[in-house]
Amino acid sequence: MFLAVLARQYPFSSVRRARGRNATLNTVIPIALTIAGSDPSGGAGIQADLKTFHRFQVYGEAAISLITVQNTRGVTRVEVLSPELVRQQIEAVLQDIPPNAVKTGALGNRAVVEAVAEALTESVRGRGLPLVVDPVMMSSQGESLLDPDAKQAMIERLLPITFVFTPNLDEATALVGFPIKDLGLAKRAAKVLLEMGPRNILIKGGHFPGDAIDLLLLENGDFRLLTAEKIDSRHTHGTGCTYSAAITAGLASGASLLDSATAAKLFITKAISSAPGLGEGHGPLNHFA
Repeated sequence: MFLAVLARQYPFSSVRRARGRNATLNTVIPIALTIAGSDPSGGAGIQADLKTFHRFQVYGEAAISLITVQNTRGVTRVEVLSPELVRQQIEAVLQDIPPNAVKTGALGNRAVVEAVAEALTESVRGRGLPLVVDPVMMSSQGESLLDPDAKQAMIERLLPITFVFTPNLDEATALVGFPIKDLGLAKRAAKVLLEMGPRNILIKGGHFPGDAIDLLLLENGDFRLLTAEKIDSRHTHGTGCTYSAAITAGLASGASLLDSATAAKLFITKAISSAPGLGEGHGPLNHFA
């Protein structure tokens, strides 16, 4: 598990040395960047990602793609930032404190998707920067966070540079064009998604009957199941964001995808089961889990 790796003082060749007046000579720390929307209630998006990075002892950076007005009861407004502003945020980070892994969340529209792909392509292909793409097409309450034209841009521009793609069942269904009602159909869908360009696929299957089973298709063709007891709770706001952020933290720390996904699955299960019960709607998880 990658937490054991962390305990060995971050011995990762790609991790940038800390600089500044208070940095000790040999201090190194994993770094992860999230490119996503802002949730003022703190349960999803940028806020959830940064909390998750910190929980896994990873230094978190953030480029904001859109601003939402939301709480646990729903999303009432979304303002997508200009693609140029999003791209400049990413480039500023890459030029000064380059991350060891990147994740994307809600991007909003086609122009922003294209700007993100443009900003990341050189780092992904040039230095092997692992990119985790969580499509975030809908909020937990069902509001759209990705317009229809942006879906095609994601397929054309972002998925070909993606290390691991992490749709939930609804998002995977929208992309492959057939309903995913069981594990067999999930495997078929994962193969279709893999043909779109990502190196690995993780379909989050929390809506399957029975246990919470996620399907991981690795680039070597192997399928792995990540299974946990399903928790009956309305406090699931930000589950997808937190899950993909935990995977990103593992990759930034030098762990394998399988170890990162396994640790993320354990974390998200504990975070749901110990949710603090905040809000009148779909409450946030326990990011201290």
